[in-house]
Amino acid sequence: MLTAEQIIAAQKSQMDTLFGLTQKAFEGVEKLVELNLQATKAALSESANNAQALLSVKDAQELLNLQASLMQPLAEKSVAYSRHLYDIASGTGAEFGKAAEATAADAQKKFMAVVDNAAKNAPAGSETAVAVMKSAVSAANNAIESVQKAVKQATEMAESNFNTVAATAVNASKTAAKKR
Repeated sequence: MLTAEQIIAAQKSQMDTLFGLTQKAFEGVEKLVELNLQATKAALSESANNAQALLSVKDAQELLNLQASLMQPLAEKSVAYSRHLYDIASGTGAEFGKAAEATAADAQKKFMAVVDNAAKNAPAGSETAVAVMKSAVSAANNAIESVQKAVKQATEMAESNFNTVAATAVNASKTAAKKR
């Protein structure tokens, strides 16, 4: 049976986790705002430079060459922005995942302690029921670990796919620029 101290400790732990996750979420938002400010400043500066370059164009061929020279850096910057955005999102998500895993592990330990305590105090002849309960808890723990591994593998695959798509986009822009 849970004591008042155990309940208070559990609530304190949950509040600490909540505040920690809130802090991580806020840090993610700060990074996102900073990234967008940097991207906006760079875009404004580049727009001014590009406008000046366009005003100095003398003929159609020079205009085509200028357009081609502007497209590749734009594609590379778009990929870099997407990469930063992905890093912020995945980093923040990873922090939430770590907290969830830690909370789940702590809950599993506490639940197993309750099961073990109940087993010690169980009446004679209830060994089979206790064994079934321990087996069910073990199976649940294995299922949770399997899900966590699958999520980790899916995350790694998504990152690999993102990197492939980003590299393909940059290479395609380079190829298109060379053809002009």
